[in-house]
Amino acid sequence: MTVTDLIQKKRDRGTLSRQEIDYLVSGYVGGSIPDYQMSAFLMAVWFNGMDHDETAGLTTAMMNSGDVVDLSALPGIKVDKHSTGGVADTTTLVAAPVVAACGGTVAKMSGRGLGHTGGTLDKLESIPGLSVSWDMAGFTRIVRDCGLSVIGQTANLVPADKMLYALRDVTATVDNISLIASSIMSKKLASGSDAIVLDVKTGSGAFMKGFDQAMALASEMVSIGRHAGKNTMALVTDMSQPLGNAVGNALEVQEAIEILSGFHKGDLLTVSRALAARMLMVSGLAEEEDGAEQKVDEAISSGRALEKLKAMIEAQGGDPRVCDDVTLLPRAKKRLKIEAPADGYVHAMDTAEIGMAALLLGAGRRTKTDTIDPAVGIWMQKRLGDRVETGEILGEFHVNNEAALEESVERFLKAVHIQKGPATVPALIRGRV
Repeated sequence: MTVTDLIQKKRDRGTLSRQEIDYLVSGYVGGSIPDYQMSAFLMAVWFNGMDHDETAGLTTAMMNSGDVVDLSALPGIKVDKHSTGGVADTTTLVAAPVVAACGGTVAKMSGRGLGHTGGTLDKLESIPGLSVSWDMAGFTRIVRDCGLSVIGQTANLVPADKMLYALRDVTATVDNISLIASSIMSKKLASGSDAIVLDVKTGSGAFMKGFDQAMALASEMVSIGRHAGKNTMALVTDMSQPLGNAVGNALEVQEAIEILSGFHKGDLLTVSRALAARMLMVSGLAEEEDGAEQKVDEAISSGRALEKLKAMIEAQGGDPRVCDDVTLLPRAKKRLKIEAPADGYVHAMDTAEIGMAALLLGAGRRTKTDTIDPAVGIWMQKRLGDRVETGEILGEFHVNNEAALEESVERFLKAVHIQKGPATVPALIRGRV
């Protein structure tokens, strides 16, 4: 076989075998297939798609391009969760301690955030002293002792994904269901867990803005997981507004702690509760949704989930006192209250723009080398459907560097759409797979 033959086969809507896909991926990672040929192949896939078997084959080939983590030494069913990303999406810091408190084992490897606000690792690193850089011996020890740990991915985890994503990014081939699904699931499968729960976002702050597209991605990823022998479930959840009230790293940690302490309700808790319930179900710790949700509620109300988070923080070198006193988290020097410019109801939010407003304050990064300020961000004071009066507070900005403050405020105000008459609020959990 030749690369040209395979490009032509996919161009002409042919179906590739596992052997052919392995040849392409291994050749590209190994350097024998140049960028220009792989770009042509990716464009053929973008136009003609892949069937389920091809997508599973691509996922497996990418997974096997580097390290595959072995968690067999850890007890029980190891469960992982993944979100396709959004604004104020702090579900890992709520759901993972809950699952551990219910007897589950959560051994999670995460990546850095790029855009809006930081990723889970950046949020955790806002806790004084906490490290997310651990070797496998340290990682497994922490999971065995605490029931959970969240660390950075190993350097050689799925190198094919890093290479292919960089190429897709500059060849307009990012937004293809098969390519997105294989990118996400190759990393999940290589991370070594036995079961996976996926949270696919839809709405103005999501990569998959349309519901049908989000459902298609969720279905494809569940199919890949089950094809690989992993018990896999997915939710499609709404990202038409920031999921939590806090947008920014230390602020999001604070909100997660306050949820686990029983101080906050709302959308972040609702989605975290649903994800944790499914993590218990795929782990065999609950048979049905109602029973799983009861276990989740008891883990929070008893304080056991917060104790699990505290134990993980301490085991990873962080200051566990933040769970009792959130003022020990990084604090911005200045707080600015942003007032509503008109009377009415909050009809819509451009959630991605709210994320960009936080990024301009220093809460996110445009490039991988940018430094995040863990203290800054936005605390939302209004949600979709809320009634507002002129001068009421829409959000509170936590600010250190004022260089881009004016632009940040302007983008925030344009992102929150206030109109006359009551608003319709979309359902929070839109679909299940």
